[in-house]
Amino acid sequence: MNAPESFDAAVPAGKIMLVGIGPGSVEHMTARARSAIAEADVVVGYVTYIKLVADLLDGKEVVRKGMTEELDRAVSALDAARAGRKVALISSGDAGVYGMAGPTYEVLFQAGWTPEGDVAVEIVPGASALNSCAALVGAPLTHDFCAISLSDLLTPWPVIARRLDAVAMADFVVALYNPKSGRRTRQIVEAQRLFLRHRRADTPVAIVKSAYRRRQNVVFTTLAQMAEQDIGMLSTVLIGNSSTFVRDGLMVTPRGYANKYDMDEGGATRDGEKAGRSLSTGLNGWLEALQIDHAAGESVEQLAARHRLPIDYIRATLDEPLEAAAADLPEESEA
Repeated sequence: MNAPESFDAAVPAGKIMLVGIGPGSVEHMTARARSAIAEADVVVGYVTYIKLVADLLDGKEVVRKGMTEELDRAVSALDAARAGRKVALISSGDAGVYGMAGPTYEVLFQAGWTPEGDVAVEIVPGASALNSCAALVGAPLTHDFCAISLSDLLTPWPVIARRLDAVAMADFVVALYNPKSGRRTRQIVEAQRLFLRHRRADTPVAIVKSAYRRRQNVVFTTLAQMAEQDIGMLSTVLIGNSSTFVRDGLMVTPRGYANKYDMDEGGATRDGEKAGRSLSTGLNGWLEALQIDHAAGESVEQLAARHRLPIDYIRATLDEPLEAAAADLPEESEA
């Protein structure tokens, strides 16, 4: 990659549109993504992504780049925009999720670009792989989730391992990006090893390959058998949390309504709970119980161990007086 030259605001310039094309099929692209490509003079992207939008490229100058040439793509887009052209720099999924938005801003800032300069930048969002894959397998992301890339090409493995261990312990649903390649075969095994420290062997796992593309494939398995499956760079691995289940070919993570409502009794509120109010084990209820348990003789260390929370956090909450509950204030609706 050639380093970008310093930005010269005196030179007429154009626009860079960082376009997320979603999973790859045109019908799953946003209208803005299609119109951004239509108005572009130049389309820059990884060769595979260029193929996915080939039907939209008539009359365009097309710049194809290889797998590891992200910074070259950004420099090419900047060079074209400096020449007064409109550029669509495409990413699969969303440009801001393991996509081209970050590298492009790095190149722009290195070149002295500012948002007030002559090169305009627009990010066009698209459905990321975790959204697309989740839609194919059911509703696995209904509760808290995160995404972690297993690629150690740019991130040290100890950093990745600490993140895996932390989210496994914290009971997030997890989407693993870049889980395995021809050379990187052990990362998925190490991820499995870390997750099994905290989660049951029968935790549901879905592996989706080429979502909404020609060779789409979906496999349901378990955490214990995850690493034995056919996994590659076109795969996304969805690991459920302690509540996730698979039924009738659908992977579902409950939102938590059963904690407050009796699902077998027409949704009636459980004893001790109030509709539209925090759980009895929500923050205020938990803080009150914590004070009671501590007053009854349970030490800070014992409370921290029981709740699997840091000792200094438990101590700080005990030192802060409880606030009066705002019982008459309406709750905001749940997201």
